[in-house]
Amino acid sequence: MLGRSNSVKVKGWISTTMPSDLCSVLIKNGGFPAPQVGGAMFKKDISRYFRVKPGTKVKLDDYSASEGGPKAFRKLDKKELKEAVEKMLEKNIAELAEAQQLLYANDVYSLLLVFQAVDAAGKDSMIKHVMSGINPQGCQVFSFKQPSAEELDHNFLWRYYKALPERGRIGIFNRSHYEEVLVVKVHKELLLKQKLPPAEFDRQFWKDRYDDINNFEKHLARNGTIILKFFLNVSKEEQKKRFLKRLDDPSKSWKFSAADIAERSAWKDYRRVFEEAFTETSTKWAPWYIIPSDHKWLAHAVVASIITKSIESLKLKNPEVTEEQKKRLAEARKSLENEK
Repeated sequence: MLGRSNSVKVKGWISTTMPSDLCSVLIKNGGFPAPQVGGAMFKKDISRYFRVKPGTKVKLDDYSASEGGPKAFRKLDKKELKEAVEKMLEKNIAELAEAQQLLYANDVYSLLLVFQAVDAAGKDSMIKHVMSGINPQGCQVFSFKQPSAEELDHNFLWRYYKALPERGRIGIFNRSHYEEVLVVKVHKELLLKQKLPPAEFDRQFWKDRYDDINNFEKHLARNGTIILKFFLNVSKEEQKKRFLKRLDDPSKSWKFSAADIAERSAWKDYRRVFEEAFTETSTKWAPWYIIPSDHKWLAHAVVASIITKSIESLKLKNPEVTEEQKKRLAEARKSLENEK
């Protein structure tokens, strides 16, 4: 049984604060060092180590995104570690494909995955790798850009309502309704385009928006939508490396925008609004998960594990065939066998 949190900061792969016995396992074995250790760890529900507990006042400096780690971890062969985690990812992708089939067959629940991050944190590659094994007919991805004139004529949640997944399907928001308390909070001039009634954009205004989001998500959860929200926590140093890589690689240069540099200059402001959003909107029915993302291969494995275990926790089974259906199936078989 996992113990209480260890107050000692371990600048590692998972978080700077971990249950004490998990912390000891990581120090002893160096994180996810060998296939058998990694396998055991990923068979368990590891989501608790990344989930923002409701009521927590979030400080992102308490969550490591860097390559650091305890001395025992740094002595490990990184190549072997990466190979072990990638095997776990492959296993989770296969399990996710099976879980998706049950989700679709039952036609009761839907799954909404929300991804938020600063630029170059790896949202696109996360979606590409983690969802690579599922049936595309049961999945839909929406990337929300600047709102259109029609969208600005409605309330700020309207365009997200339209994109919600149907029962049995997985919906992915690559950026989401949280932009309305993130980028809009950093660039308050954007509020002037939203045709809002006269109001002061003060603390109460933002508190009301958080309440609207929480109520929106609670309504969805009550009606069978499982909501998982992921923040890909990348360091400023790693973002710089990825920007430079985009500039150096002609096949990736199209991803770079001059606006990326302008947004990077507001790094501290974005960290602050992310912290406020996680503090106010990580709930029992729609939790936030802060994922260390300086190393994409680790981030992919962690997110895949959390998604898979969340669907499996529903304990779905293939729908039972009724007596009437069995009769019709028997008639269909007989008809096929009697064909000449």
